[in-house]
Amino acid sequence: MQERLVRKLDLELMLSKVKPHPTPIASLEQYTISVQAAATMLYLAAYAKKDIVGKRVLDLGCGTGRLALGAAFLGAKSVVGVDIETEAVRTAYQNALEVGLNKKAQWISGDVDSVHGTFDTVLQNPPFGVQKRWADRRFIRKALELGTVAYSLHKRPGQDANLARKLKASTDGVLAVPPSPFLKEFIDENGGRVQAVYALLMTIPHMFEFHTEKKHETIVDLYVMRKR
Repeated sequence: MQERLVRKLDLELMLSKVKPHPTPIASLEQYTISVQAAATMLYLAAYAKKDIVGKRVLDLGCGTGRLALGAAFLGAKSVVGVDIETEAVRTAYQNALEVGLNKKAQWISGDVDSVHGTFDTVLQNPPFGVQKRWADRRFIRKALELGTVAYSLHKRPGQDANLARKLKASTDGVLAVPPSPFLKEFIDENGGRVQAVYALLMTIPHMFEFHTEKKHETIVDLYVMRKR
């Protein structure tokens, strides 16, 4: 079967219809990934790496389903989204109905450690560890346990204004960067290897009382990890 190439603009339009969490919880770091960051991540995984179309995809910590539904839209064989918070899963289900992808997506309300099975590809935007240190580590461990390849977003240590300018000027919105030595060591110790790391920009809107700006633009690192 010939691969159906989806325009990135069409992907972004669909992702913009995925509603964010109505009452996000700060302690769970329930930041919905921005449309642009999600589209960039999914487009790279689908077309540069061939890890979405026709694949069994798992979205760990799916929130309201933006990454999972994006994968389904691009042609994943099946998609499962998992989140510990019931309201997020309920919203993800409604989002799937809204965009007409409910038959391709399944949703599980539960902790990531409760998930079992095998998947071709894991997508995740885990907690960055701002509220709870090392919160992203258990997501990495579980992703490597369940998937052949994992795409995982992580907070970049420090913000580089020069790198931000280069990202804004780049045509595809990503630039290859070296991995964090600490994350690389953790991934190695848990049966994976870092295939690539890409920096990209993500905009976080004002969501909680402690946010002082209307929106905040930050650089995040997308780790592509493969099971050894």
